[in-house]
Amino acid sequence: MERISSIEKLDTLREGILLKQGAVTRCITLCGGTGCRAYGCMEVVEAFKKELKKKGLARKVTVKTTGCHGFCERGPMALISPEGIFYEQIGTKDVPEIVEKTLLQEEIVDRLIYKDPNTGKAILKEIDIPFYRLQNRFLLGENLLIDPTSIDDYIAQGGYKALWKALTQMSPEQIIEEVKLSGLRGRGGGGFPVGRKWESCAKTEELIKYVICNADEGDPGAYMDRSLLEGNPHKILEGMIIGAYAIGAQQGYIYVRNEYPLAVTHATQALKDAHKYGFLGEDIFGSGFSFDVKLTRGGGAFVCGESSALMASLEGRPGEPRAKYVHTVEKGLFNLPTNLNNVESWANVPMIILDGADKFAQVGTKGSKGTKIFSLVGKINNTGLVEAPMGMTLREIIFDIGGGIPDGKAFKAVQTGGPSGGCLPENMLDLPVDFDELTKAGSMMGSGGMIVMDEENCMVDVARYFVTFLEEESCGKCTPCREGLRRMKDVLTDVCEGRGKDDSIDQLERLSVAMKAASLCELGRTAANPVLTTIEYFRDEYETHIKKKKCPAFVCRQLVHYSILAKKCTGCQACVRVCPVNCIAGKKKKVHTIDQSICIHCGSCHDVCRFDAVKRK
Repeated sequence: MERISSIEKLDTLREGILLKQGAVTRCITLCGGTGCRAYGCMEVVEAFKKELKKKGLARKVTVKTTGCHGFCERGPMALISPEGIFYEQIGTKDVPEIVEKTLLQEEIVDRLIYKDPNTGKAILKEIDIPFYRLQNRFLLGENLLIDPTSIDDYIAQGGYKALWKALTQMSPEQIIEEVKLSGLRGRGGGGFPVGRKWESCAKTEELIKYVICNADEGDPGAYMDRSLLEGNPHKILEGMIIGAYAIGAQQGYIYVRNEYPLAVTHATQALKDAHKYGFLGEDIFGSGFSFDVKLTRGGGAFVCGESSALMASLEGRPGEPRAKYVHTVEKGLFNLPTNLNNVESWANVPMIILDGADKFAQVGTKGSKGTKIFSLVGKINNTGLVEAPMGMTLREIIFDIGGGIPDGKAFKAVQTGGPSGGCLPENMLDLPVDFDELTKAGSMMGSGGMIVMDEENCMVDVARYFVTFLEEESCGKCTPCREGLRRMKDVLTDVCEGRGKDDSIDQLERLSVAMKAASLCELGRTAANPVLTTIEYFRDEYETHIKKKKCPAFVCRQLVHYSILAKKCTGCQACVRVCPVNCIAGKKKKVHTIDQSICIHCGSCHDVCRFDAVKRK
């Protein structure tokens, strides 16, 4: 690799790469994200290469492995270009047929075409699939075009042109002003304006400053940052270099979860290649600006997603947060000015610098500009990553893009913002999704987790789950968070197990007020959100648990009782065979009975009965 020191050299390199890529007439692009790898996509990749060679097509058709395509429910998936044909859930056994029919005979393999879960309609092209068509994939869209291990692929898509513009055509002050005008808010949780943070850090008088990319994504069910860093590491790196120049930093760090091995591998490769081309190191683009980045793997602590705890971990100390009156932009890593943004925030920067703040600000709402990537998971037909413009409603995301609830069941709630987010009910489905509206509703944007729940979810149990998670992940440094979460979990457990009291709800609300007011960091201050929103929007479920000792969703085992209906029981003995405590009696072809004194309420009998003879109440 030759060091790139001018825009002329960058353009010449890009033109050469595009010329080489244009010589190949067709391309099979396969998602190589972590999810699809678990489905066996790499075996499919090798099968395609072998079959193409066998058929003499290796020079005419290229096979490209990219980052996450987002439609995780349908992996392994392949996109055949230039036609845009989308095949889903491919196995190695399907490869010879795809090559023979689609590549040689120009025919379609019908059984591999996407079918809409609600209408049953077959859709051939990716661009026509509602999941993709209704998104604004400014960031995720490049994942389909780039091999994350190839810096040339990134350069072919215009990579590092924004860096050249920033270093040679703009002053640090102009860059910060452009980011401010764009309205970009931090995508890591709080939504603080990125430009204002940069400006505060730039104004400090210290000569040594740092920038950090927070890739310590720990929310249950969330993998937005993971997929960006896995699929397009140079985009994040370019944003970091621009940000470092703007604030006057000389050193950067990517702090990534150790549980993200593929992201670690791809980011490490990106750092090496950026050095070889001269995008990192001394005198970048001949501008006199020098900057380097190191990658550090986190220890798996959820609290290290908080900025000061992350910096403590980087320093080799326990990951514990500190009081917020000491701002990290003034005294952060090693007690020096430090600017920290998350993966998605950094990824937006090159686009803003290259295309201008006005274009970025045209998308979104008045107070929340651009797009946001959501991890759409739970009881949803189309599980995956969704990049939507700020202001799109929950209904549009869940039902139009997500395809609604499986098996015709009713929507019940959606939790946004990770374990500290709130649970919003059906009557709030038309709420615009942006930082301010979600906060008003008692939830939060967070990093972008979105967990959908249906009629079979118990909201008291949901609150207990997230409180338990947060209790385990609390660093324990401050009493309100440490003891408040522990006590909150105890009260919720009592309610779920039939020991709830008349004042249990009041106890939960008082604990929430204390934790919000006195906790040291945002983990403790927002931990009560799942509890407060489930009480506010699903209070009747709490009261049913406490007063009637019943769980309407049949989730809380101790509150669910099983009996056998004599008129429906055929005596097939299926329930007898699965009962773990032998509490079901009855001879074959005779009516069975359940000994309530022994029953542990596991529900196995209900699950196996084919005649609806086991009643729950």
